[in-house]
Amino acid sequence: MKLFHNKFFTSTFILMLSGMATKILGLIIKVIFTRIVGTKTIGLYSIVMPTYSLLLTICTLAMPTTIATLIAQKKDLKILNSAAIIIILLNTITILVMHITAPLIANNLLKEPNSYYLLIAMSYTLPFASLACILKGYFYGIQKNVPHVISNIVEQLIRLTIVILLLPKLVKISYIHAAVGLILTSVITEFASIIVFILSMRKNDVINLFKVKLNTFYFKDILDLSIPNVTSKIIGNVCYFFEPIILTNLLLYKGYSNDFILTEYGAYNAYAISTLTIPSFFITAIALALIPEISKHLKNKNYYLIKKRLNQAMMLAIILGSVFSIIINIFRNPILSFLYNTTIGAKYIKILAPFFILFYLEAIFSSFMQAINKTKTILVITILASIIKVISLIVLILKDFGSYSLLIAEIINIIITVFLYYKYSKYYLKKFH
Repeated sequence: MKLFHNKFFTSTFILMLSGMATKILGLIIKVIFTRIVGTKTIGLYSIVMPTYSLLLTICTLAMPTTIATLIAQKKDLKILNSAAIIIILLNTITILVMHITAPLIANNLLKEPNSYYLLIAMSYTLPFASLACILKGYFYGIQKNVPHVISNIVEQLIRLTIVILLLPKLVKISYIHAAVGLILTSVITEFASIIVFILSMRKNDVINLFKVKLNTFYFKDILDLSIPNVTSKIIGNVCYFFEPIILTNLLLYKGYSNDFILTEYGAYNAYAISTLTIPSFFITAIALALIPEISKHLKNKNYYLIKKRLNQAMMLAIILGSVFSIIINIFRNPILSFLYNTTIGAKYIKILAPFFILFYLEAIFSSFMQAINKTKTILVITILASIIKVISLIVLILKDFGSYSLLIAEIINIIITVFLYYKYSKYYLKKFH
């Protein structure tokens, strides 16, 4: 087919297949894991996840999109060596900081002393995940995506094997051992992913990655792209971290019980949002394939194809987003029952689903901004949208909207974010004439 001679559509299709395989295996692992370890392990594991998400965002430094953009634009593989040096330094500092601050985080912030062991364990997974991100960016940049399919499947199969064979033994020792074991699984899976990527690379490219010679030539280019991008993600993570704190304290102030708050927040976050974001791997595939494509055409000053690819990506996102949002909304009760053995959260899906069509456009616009080197714009949009969301949440709770305050604040956030992305994208496209 002529369509598959186009690298953009080929990359998108391959990344979609990879994402689908990963998502299916991930759901299987989640079901098996929850049945093996029990509620105490899940609770302990869940409590450190916001911290882990924040650390992972910092340590990976938005490398997949950054490296993809630079490789597509400059075609110089010395970028890999510069990126590896930055990542090694950043992760070494992070591990040292975590060893110093883990007791404070566990005892004073998380209020769970046993989480100390998980915090230390997660710090050692970060370098492996970060190096894997450099290699992912390399393959995104050269628009060679078969290694992603192989690495994702290998990762999930190894994780599934460990969950089935090792976790039951760790659970017998203690629930803490089981939670730590699950986190350390990432060391093995990310290492396996790195091996797959290296075996898929050309020999000279591997040499450039692991050159002993210190190459700082591309430090500035990497940091100029990655820091605004990663800062915007950190702001998003911090906003997510404070979301339940604000919600809980203000709803308690308004007279709601703690049990009600926990139940409703769980219904919103664990069931409604989790279900609505299941198809997001399709949109992620389009967004990741878009970056090297736009970067390549920007370098060649082919502005017609830049606009064409952006419009194609937006159209795909709208079509897929609409189809999945409608399906999830119509079959929300059966889907929730099948996945979570409950229909809690169905009322929230009904309200949120129509707006998730817009939500799927965020990744497309963000990738476009990244590809045209406008990461500072992403940062500005994220800050503005996050501030508006937090203010909206506070005002709505105080105005007695109850648990629906979070839904309305999320909808406002989606509309504001997409609107700002659209306006900025339109402005930058006009400058390409």
